[in-house]
Amino acid sequence: MVDSLTPAQRSERMSRIGSRDTKPEMLVRRFLHAAGFRYRLHGVDLPGRPDLVLPKYGVAIFVHGCFWHAHHCQNGRVPDTRADFWREKFSTNKRRDARNSRALRALGWRVLHVWECGLSSPERRHQTLASLARRIRRVY
Repeated sequence: MVDSLTPAQRSERMSRIGSRDTKPEMLVRRFLHAAGFRYRLHGVDLPGRPDLVLPKYGVAIFVHGCFWHAHHCQNGRVPDTRADFWREKFSTNKRRDARNSRALRALGWRVLHVWECGLSSPERRHQTLASLARRIRRVY
């Protein structure tokens, strides 16, 4: 498959993709706040800068986009264009995610991951977020 955009156009579009305040992250934040959880955003003092940090519960949460973190779902597939580049990019991202999770656990944090595909429909969203709340409360 050939990319319909020039490399400059593709680069410009990709550069506009934000890493904070994404729709999946906002869904998780709204749910947790409504459920009574209080959190800090983007823990700059922690490895990997988790999207949400719940100090009271000792929990760090990453809200992962399926594409960027190569999840094993339809959204996590390798693009046909520049497949070798993307395989290496995803491999690097996955190694970094694992390294950050290990570092957080070594500091005594419980690390939870929420995948974008788990928030894709109202039914899946309810199930994913209810499970997240149970996992947060489990130890506390």
